[in-house]
Parts: sequence; C-alpha cells; structure tokens
Amino acid sequence: MKILHTLILAMAVTGTASAADWQALPDNAPAPADNPTTPARVELGKMLYMDPRFSSTGTVSCNSCHNVMEGGDDSRSVSMGVHGKTGGRNAPTVWNSAFHSVQFWDGRAASLEDQAKGPVANPVEMGMSDVDEAMARVIAIPGYKPYFEEAFGPDSMTVDNAAKAVAAFERTLITPNSAYDRYVKGDKQAMTEQQVRGMNTFESTGCVACHSGAAFNGPAMKAGEGFYAKFPTFADSDYVARHRLDQDKGRAEVTGKDADTNMFRVTTLRNITDTAPYFHNGSVNDLHEAVRIMAKTQLNRDLADGDVDDIVAFLAALTGEYPEITMPRLPATPGKSLVADQ
Repeated sequence: MKILHTLILAMAVTGTASAADWQALPDNAPAPADNPTTPARVELGKMLYMDPRFSSTGTVSCNSCHNVMEGGDDSRSVSMGVHGKTGGRNAPTVWNSAFHSVQFWDGRAASLEDQAKGPVANPVEMGMSDVDEAMARVIAIPGYKPYFEEAFGPDSMTVDNAAKAVAAFERTLITPNSAYDRYVKGDKQAMTEQQVRGMNTFESTGCVACHSGAAFNGPAMKAGEGFYAKFPTFADSDYVARHRLDQDKGRAEVTGKDADTNMFRVTTLRNITDTAPYFHNGSVNDLHEAVRIMAKTQLNRDLADGDVDDIVAFLAALTGEYPEITMPRLPATPGKSLVADQ
C-alpha cells in the first residue's frame, strides 16, 4: 500500500493522466455471478432498504442515512442512529456505490452484500444485537415471504439473501448521462466553457491521480481489493487542525497497521454538488472550500479563486440523471408490533 500511495503522489505531482482517461459512467452497474440484478430482487431489496422495523427502535432504515429521495446521504456531518446516537463519520452517498472498489470509508466490506449487513448490528446505527435478530423480524412478517420466494425460491428467508436483495437494489442506484458523460461521448456542447476549463484544471492540478475512472473514485480493482489514499497527505496544513482531518485513523482502525493510518477509500465525485457536507468527518459544508482543502492537503498546492470556481463548475457537470424512485408498499405486521417499547 505504501508503494501504491507513492505512485499516486508521483502521478499527482507530474500530472501524467491524459484526456484519453476520461470515461463515461456505464448505464448499468456490474453484478456478481451469484447475485444477478433481477426485478424481483430489486423490488424486495427496495422494501428492506426502506423498512425501519429492522432497527432496535423501529425508527432507522437504510434510507434514513442514505436517502435515495435526494443525494443518497442525510446532509448531516455525521449520521444519527437509534436513540439519537451519532457516529464519527459522514454517511457517503449510496448513489453509484456499486462502482466502489470496496465499501465504507475504511473498506471494511468487500462488496455491497457485505456492507448491507453491517449497519443493522451496529449499536450506533440500527442497534440490533446481531443480524439474525433482525432477520427474525423479517421472518415474523408474513407478507415478506412471497417476495423472497419470487426473488430466491422456496425456503429463502435468510440473512444472506436479504443482503443480496438490498445490494441488488443498490446496483440500480446509478446516475449516468450527466453533462460530463455527454461531453466525453462526443457532444461538445454539453458542458459550458467554464466547465471545460475546470476539467482541464482538474487534470493539470493532479486531482485525477486519485479521482479517476468513470465514477471518479479510482481505477478498477480486483475483487475485494480497495483503492485507498492517505488523507491528509500534507498534514502540516492549517486546514488539518481546523477541520480535524487527521484524527480519524481510517483503515488502520480495521487492520491495526500503522501503514494504514489515515488511509481512506477514495470516494466518488459523482453528484458531489448534492452531497454536502464533505470529507470523512463531514467537517466542511462548502464545495469551494473542500476543493481548496484537497489541493493543499493532498497536492500541497494553493489554488487561485478562479481555478477553484472552474473546478467546482466542472464538478457540477458530474451530476447525472437520477432514476425515478417509487416508495414501496411495505407488508404489515399480523396484528401486533414487532418493536418492543424502548
């Protein structure tokens, strides 16, 4: 990982990426062989994603922190879970998460299927004692059984299949056909003159060293391997202390390795104008300021105001078309509540 980071930094300094690297977002997200994206799985996954009854208080669903009716986040610095508890990290957008190399800021989940199981048993997030307790609530709702059977076959109400369904739904949450996508496909009128100028500045500044690829979150990786970068790289910047950027140890919290300190999965820049506040701790509310901070802490560069304005204009061109989301009708409980008084 140290070698990879050195390579990233060298690319950032030399600006070796070229215009030929610009890629449009695919119209469909890739799915693993054991979990094809079928309409039945997507429908079931959407129901489970929206249902708050699988949290200990019956108040928190996946959608609570990753609201697909807006930017796929919750607009908070850090998310609020059961009993008003708050975590230490900003909720990343669920839109285009299917294109991430790994899931969570620290990469502790290798896939969307793995990720779907985590928040349920997190004491700060959904607060169930374990995923089996949460699944017992699903099983106790008779109306869910036909949806599982349609998606997975008989006797299929399991934790793994519930996670597969949620992941299948999340793979439909992609936003192609942005102004940028149309531009790189050949429509040279799709972006404004300022956005094109910002695209060139984004490249020449070195931002593409980490934020490359169709989702602007780095190159494609082998299954289970994450694309990480150290943040902050230049820790002597005043921004670091002001926004507490180095207090979270990042991936080192998972691996326990000193080399992973302050290493984070590179996040997507897609729809970034819709997902403030920014960074792993949600400490910056303004996108212009976030661009200045990234330039200084990652590339040791002070950008002129005009360059910042141009890059922000370009980032706005990365906002794609959100697919229409219809809220599902959730099956009712059979004359009783599944959620005990808290």
